[in-house]
Amino acid sequence: MYIYICSHFEMVNDLKRFLHWGPITFFSLLICVSWTTLHMNSMLWPPNESFASMANLGIYLASNMMTLLNFIRAVTAGPGYLPKKWQPKHINEMKFLQICKACDGYKAPRSHHCRRCDRCVKKMDHHCPWINNCVGWGNQLYFIYFLLYFALTMLQASVILSLAFYRGLFRRHFIYHGMRHLATIRLNMLNAMLTMFSFGVAVGSIMATGKLVYNQMKSVFTNQTEIEQWIVKKARFRRVLNAKHSQMFLYPYDLGWLTNFNQVFDWDFQQHGDGIVWPVRKGCDQYTLTREQLSQKLDKLARTRRYRCIYPATGHWMPIWSQGLMTGICIPYTDDPRICLEPNDLVHVTRIQDYWLYGERVQQPNEKERRKGPKRGWLPSRCVIEVTDNDESAGGDGDGD
Repeated sequence: MYIYICSHFEMVNDLKRFLHWGPITFFSLLICVSWTTLHMNSMLWPPNESFASMANLGIYLASNMMTLLNFIRAVTAGPGYLPKKWQPKHINEMKFLQICKACDGYKAPRSHHCRRCDRCVKKMDHHCPWINNCVGWGNQLYFIYFLLYFALTMLQASVILSLAFYRGLFRRHFIYHGMRHLATIRLNMLNAMLTMFSFGVAVGSIMATGKLVYNQMKSVFTNQTEIEQWIVKKARFRRVLNAKHSQMFLYPYDLGWLTNFNQVFDWDFQQHGDGIVWPVRKGCDQYTLTREQLSQKLDKLARTRRYRCIYPATGHWMPIWSQGLMTGICIPYTDDPRICLEPNDLVHVTRIQDYWLYGERVQQPNEKERRKGPKRGWLPSRCVIEVTDNDESAGGDGDGD
């Protein structure tokens, strides 16, 4: 009974992931491009004309089906979530790990907390809005196959649509010069507009998908997620600045391009390991990367500045009316949240831009109930002033981390 309830809950949760602007937009665009391509292809190269024309149609339909299959797999398989309140088996290993307050446990090596999924994700690469899920240990292979088949589908569609539009546009020219076998495309207002729109979507999708495929294959061959690539960059930069570090940082999970490739592209579609314990290279251990993360966090705390709110912050993405024109225009081009502030709120700031700051609001002891909205995110710089250690208003505030 318990297993049935859990499986039913997981099925409902998977269905909810499709009710999001990302999957809905993807399905809508794919249906539009596919219908337009099949309609124009029926006039350009009818499938009953030859074996080659039938093969062309079969390849297009097969790539469409594989795109949908791997898209659904990437959504439903999920990246693999770390159990809530997770702890390492040995108590002495806890000192090497970060604590996740949201999941009330420790973060396993290579795991990171996703604020959209509200869970710690195993080998988290990034959160993809198109699949409304994270890409990680459990679904990276399906995500890459989805990108490859989608690129192939859009490439074939762009060729068919461009040829059909060209032949439809010069139909009278072909008839006039006696080439009636090329004058098979009849354009009207509807299919002409759909062809131009679908061609634009196809070309744009190829460009965007190509960039994603490059990023994913780079991640596969180096065995570094996007988050880990950033951690490694900071680790090497720290050692350049700090003379105490005599050795360069050695990334523990790079086992050679072939071994790295085989960890993801398992032809039996079997996941390697449990997503928690990973094979490491000689000279490293399971906590080489997590120790570096803790050191970077200490450096980040040392750079933290304290600010006090003097004007309310609404939490809007483009607060032109409340914060001014330049603040509304020069917004941070990230999907990180904006936080709401009230006068006298304290904020620990770690990133500074011209008109915006990134930090975490400090929850005061006298707050009777938890305030709604995110505690960490961007805020307009004109809403706050920096406070020093000698400032009386900063005395007694707790650490927000």
